[in-house]
Amino acid sequence: MRKRLNRIDILSLALGSIIGWGSFTLPGSKFLHESGIISTAIGFILGGLAIVFIQKGYHIMMEKNDEDGGEFSYTYNNMGKANGFIVGWSLTLCYISMVPLNATAFVLVIKKLFGTSVEFLYLYEIAGYPVYLSEILISSFIIILFAFINIKGLRASSRVQNTMILLLVLNVIIVFSVMIIKIDHNLILENYIINYKFSMSEVAKILAIVPFLFVGFDVIPQVSTDLNFERTKATKIAIIAIFTGVLFYNLLNITTGLVYTSEKALLEEWALGSAVLDNIGNIGFLLLVISLMGAVTGGINGFMLSSSKLIGALSKYKLIPDKFNIRNKNGVFEKSIKFVAIVSLIAPWLGREVIIYIVDMSSLLAAIAYFYVCYIGYKTTIGIDRALSIIGALISLTFMGLLIIPGSPGKLSNPSIIIMVLWMGIGFFYYKKHSTEMK
Repeated sequence: MRKRLNRIDILSLALGSIIGWGSFTLPGSKFLHESGIISTAIGFILGGLAIVFIQKGYHIMMEKNDEDGGEFSYTYNNMGKANGFIVGWSLTLCYISMVPLNATAFVLVIKKLFGTSVEFLYLYEIAGYPVYLSEILISSFIIILFAFINIKGLRASSRVQNTMILLLVLNVIIVFSVMIIKIDHNLILENYIINYKFSMSEVAKILAIVPFLFVGFDVIPQVSTDLNFERTKATKIAIIAIFTGVLFYNLLNITTGLVYTSEKALLEEWALGSAVLDNIGNIGFLLLVISLMGAVTGGINGFMLSSSKLIGALSKYKLIPDKFNIRNKNGVFEKSIKFVAIVSLIAPWLGREVIIYIVDMSSLLAAIAYFYVCYIGYKTTIGIDRALSIIGALISLTFMGLLIIPGSPGKLSNPSIIIMVLWMGIGFFYYKKHSTEMK
């Protein structure tokens, strides 16, 4: 019998896809340095509220769309194959890129535990990042492991997801509570609170990456055909997941800010990990590592499942070969999962820096999908739903502007823009060649 997802399964899936590796690594490498404590908090709160407006468009979609593929099939059915292809092409890279990103984050955890002893068999350097065969093998093992778990079906993957997300939530709360009680507050007050001056630029830097950090909420539409409750009730779960994400990103940023100035945090390989290890010892650090492993496995699991669902829908609509739309005895698109795994196995050979360039671009790809969903909601509803949908569409355009307008504090790096243009170019030629074969 095919496994159906209950409310806890869906909450775990969304949380695991929202509270990813970035919540543990970005406080030291980005948040404190660029936005501090208060501007980061404001950026996340505003970003969370913005995503809630966008979520209204998704609620309308959940009411009207009962197919796999989420945003893709919804756009295809309402705005035709060209627009549907744009959304599907955007989300394909957006979802799949998250899998190797989280898998390579596992390597960072192991390096923190065992030091540079895990770095052996140096191969080459790409974008200033050294690539070691040992790191590729570790990342590859994680990708293959979760491909195997997902092929076994939703029952196996949801059990792993629920367990790891429970550990993630509990351990982060424990670590934060101990740190906030034990650490003297003078450093965080003097460096981040007392002399704080509001800066829209600092807030915008956080707002610009919210589409990427919170893209996990839209894994819910991808699994809408596997729910054991009404699809429209999943909206409340998505909102809970969004604001839990806002809370946890801030808790981990504050935990790092308790110990480090923004300059010192930037010098640490993993500032949050060092802060916890140096102040509450090995037990606290172990709890943090377990939390990070929960976030990483949750991200891999969630996006591998979402990717396979999306690819299955693309196959159904003849955008890619029919074989990807065949379910195995466990009710999952096995060939789609294997395809996601194979593509993900290529990424570690490119080095983590190149993967990050691709993932940064995913903010823009996610915002494109957000816009389409909200625009369709605006076109197909009346009254308050119509008004909220147009607000969501405008917010999506704002996200895009923050990422591509020259001079914007959140503008994508040049390598990310180049990769974006290449992906769009490949998509254009693919569509031109195969559009006549599409459903």
